[in-house]
Amino acid sequence: MTSSAISESSNLRCILSAAASQGRRTEALAPMGPPFPRAPVVDYSAAKAGELRSMATKTKTQPALRARHLPEIRPGKYSDGMPLDELRYLECKIILKPNHFTSRQSLFDFAKVMRRPAKKTGVRFDPSGYDLEPLQIREVLFVDTHDYRLYNNAFILRRRIPYRDGFPVGEPEIVFKYRHPDLQKAAEMDVRPQVSTDYRIKFKAEALPLKDGLDGMRMLYSHNVEFHLPSIAAGERLSLDDMVRVLPALETLKHGHHEKLDLVNGTIVEEVLQDVGEIDFGNNIRTVSNVALWRNRGDHSPLVGEFAFQLKFRRREDMTDEALARAEAFFLALQQEARDWIKLGATKTGIVYRLKGNPPNAHE
Repeated sequence: MTSSAISESSNLRCILSAAASQGRRTEALAPMGPPFPRAPVVDYSAAKAGELRSMATKTKTQPALRARHLPEIRPGKYSDGMPLDELRYLECKIILKPNHFTSRQSLFDFAKVMRRPAKKTGVRFDPSGYDLEPLQIREVLFVDTHDYRLYNNAFILRRRIPYRDGFPVGEPEIVFKYRHPDLQKAAEMDVRPQVSTDYRIKFKAEALPLKDGLDGMRMLYSHNVEFHLPSIAAGERLSLDDMVRVLPALETLKHGHHEKLDLVNGTIVEEVLQDVGEIDFGNNIRTVSNVALWRNRGDHSPLVGEFAFQLKFRRREDMTDEALARAEAFFLALQQEARDWIKLGATKTGIVYRLKGNPPNAHE
């Protein structure tokens, strides 16, 4: 790894200056409802978009839709007695081939692909005015052991820095995730950091196309924590021992004394993201969709693209089955319409880990 890459990754050592005490949580999560049996990872390939569209037109649908997308978590507690975190987001993602994206306008070209699936499924898509929204730029880097021990055990550790007018703004944001296809296992992983700064928990259900074909969905559950930390002097590699003290969830990993973390594949990612339009699924369920390109910051070679939209909710009941049926039908129809754009069996993180032909054995 070059000295500049080491310098970039060492900014993560800002964690050490904040490891003195437990931080404040900025998003309180309340437990929900009675227990519901955990739903397994579901293969939706048998479900047809036409059937789902007919479900979306009914005033009432079967409660299986909500259980399938947003199953309840069996009640439990973390070691300090706090209740398990609950799902608060449903995020739908389609990983895209990067060769389509050569300009800002090309990001909006994907929005044109969305129009027909939206019309077919009774979803309102409105791109009006989003050509005036600014392009968002972020720097993203991942750190792990030399043998990818974090990622192989469903952990992801990355740093993000937003840019404005070509310059970084604010403090680096640390994002720590436990992402797994087993919802209960993801919920029971306590991702809270031992820091003196504020932090925010985001627990997401993530829907992606099937690994080996269109017309379906697979689910991952991503238990995330985000926090900002003050920068300290650069120049030293990050110690796994230090990270374990800040993120106790990593205590489950076997590690040697003074073992170091490195920049994954020596790569710093530049993320280019554009909001492209509002999607309205009815029943007051609406969100902004975006298209992103990840490219290598060094030579700007494209790595991977992504289309995504995210629905946030306080209670599962806020996500009506009618709106969920429309969202699912739209997601399936969009896969068919965008089939020439889609890269199956991938995630953005997975692409970075596989850059040098040494694939990890990840749960996702």
